[in-house]
Amino acid sequence: MRTHTLTRTLAILLITLSAPALTHAQSTAPTPAFLGDSLVGKDSFEAYCATCHGADARGNGPVASALKRTPPDLTILASRNREVFPRDRVSAVLTGAGRTVSAHGNTEMPIWGPLFRAFESDARVRVRIDNLINYLESVQSRPSHSAESGAALFRTYCASCHGADGRGAGPMTTQLPRLPPSLTSFAVRNSGVFPSERVRRIIDGRDIAAHGSFEMPVWGNAFKRTREGLSEAAAAARIDAIVRYLESIQERATF
Repeated sequence: MRTHTLTRTLAILLITLSAPALTHAQSTAPTPAFLGDSLVGKDSFEAYCATCHGADARGNGPVASALKRTPPDLTILASRNREVFPRDRVSAVLTGAGRTVSAHGNTEMPIWGPLFRAFESDARVRVRIDNLINYLESVQSRPSHSAESGAALFRTYCASCHGADGRGAGPMTTQLPRLPPSLTSFAVRNSGVFPSERVRRIIDGRDIAAHGSFEMPVWGNAFKRTREGLSEAAAAARIDAIVRYLESIQERATF
């Protein structure tokens, strides 16, 4: 019952927001099937976001022209953040947690977390928002030189030893004679400058003696021949993506 109430309320809200852009004929047209009951990320986006942000999430929804500010393109969040999808930032924007983004949460852009929670259980809201964030991550534009994000590559090839957060506490560490180093302190240990070329050479492994043991593969060779069979350019693009990701998670010196 609460779900249906939420569906009706949000439908009314979206219709109200779109009113300036609607003609009388449009306003009397039959209401299409609503996807508000579904917790699938794509369905939530279509139900609550596409009216302003567009079906393709690029900011060209049917109501966009009636708003004071053009909705942002949600497919370039990663590219504007060094190819790392800013998951925590997106979550804060949707839920209203922490510092609310300027111009978010006004009559044009609701803060969806509290609005959802007015009609749904906390558990259901968490699932809805998590799935919505996952969907937004899945529609991110990728750079032409690589169809893979550095974050995804790190999770696939590095996190088992270095940990999901890059701090050296991956699930494989108990099998290693030496703990992997934290990958978040390169900049702090280098006077605040991230040594991107040094890190690139370490990951590539073909000219760094300490890297490329049985425990730590030579990824330059692994990507190019023994594992993936990639071209030299494609292998380099993967390594570059991982380097950019590592730069994005560096700790900052405190004074």
